[in-house]
Amino acid sequence: MHKEYEYKSVFSKKITEYIRSRREAGFMFDNPAYWLFRFDRFCCDHKVQEDSVSKQLFDSWASKTALESKTTQCNRLEVLKNFSVYLNAVGISSYVPGSLPRPEKTVPYLMTDNDIKEFFEQVDLYDTCTTKDSFKRMAGEYKVLFRLIYCCGLRNNEACSLRTKDVDIPGGIITIYHSKGRKDRVVYLSDDLRTLCSDYIGWLYDLEGSSQEWFFPGRDVSTHIPKTSVDRKFNEFWNATRSSASCDKKPTVHCLRHAYVIKRMNSWMDGDVPLNVMMPYLSSYLGHKGPMETHYYYHQVEDAFRTIKRKDEVSSRVIPEVQHEE
Repeated sequence: MHKEYEYKSVFSKKITEYIRSRREAGFMFDNPAYWLFRFDRFCCDHKVQEDSVSKQLFDSWASKTALESKTTQCNRLEVLKNFSVYLNAVGISSYVPGSLPRPEKTVPYLMTDNDIKEFFEQVDLYDTCTTKDSFKRMAGEYKVLFRLIYCCGLRNNEACSLRTKDVDIPGGIITIYHSKGRKDRVVYLSDDLRTLCSDYIGWLYDLEGSSQEWFFPGRDVSTHIPKTSVDRKFNEFWNATRSSASCDKKPTVHCLRHAYVIKRMNSWMDGDVPLNVMMPYLSSYLGHKGPMETHYYYHQVEDAFRTIKRKDEVSSRVIPEVQHEE
């Protein structure tokens, strides 16, 4: 299920055709659709009449706004660049830049065991204090959704868009379809997660009186819970923890997935489990392109090097020494 935008500029027809072609090819394409909507509004506001992307138009759209990060700027310019490539492919000559601004390299905040404990304490304490069934239901959903993200290393959008039919509770399997990079994969549930999910789906059935298409329905049960709502709730729960007061960098929902990866790798290293054997499995479990993408999570964590130092023989194969030039 995709959010649909109304395009009104001179590019509206081609934008609609482009998005449809990408989705028919198997891509979710929600983020690009949003940025093309913003570009469409930009063209309307600037009364653009020519149905091709000129260098002047591209450069005008490329200007960084005051509150915009380099990463956001890079993302929206990448979308327009790809749209220009499409226009050229269908016979409309358009400008395609040779290079784009480089996105910022951000080091995520690694949530400690205590951070995780305090966070879930706040999740479990959450009560909407309302008589509306939909709001009370959302409080119950958050308790399961955030645990599923943390304990299975799911991406936020993967958890939000889970269909009930794709969660095989008796078999302990979640099937993720069309995730990042057009990957499908299987995620296994531990026994305690199976029990949690079983109790949850029974509770949801009793509350709504029928089976639901979405494992985590939104306030309107015909749609799944929005990713943006989960982002906001994560911030609300985190800001209520004691740890947030002394935290110099604000975590995000993705930090739960990151914490899962680091905890799993540390557990293997502490137990002398060969990482060169296990990393391909972990990479597939997470939906990564390969082990190197999973290793990148570990490279970003300073605390990990205490474990690495204890496992020097293993670490020499896992994380190569960085050579500094004088």
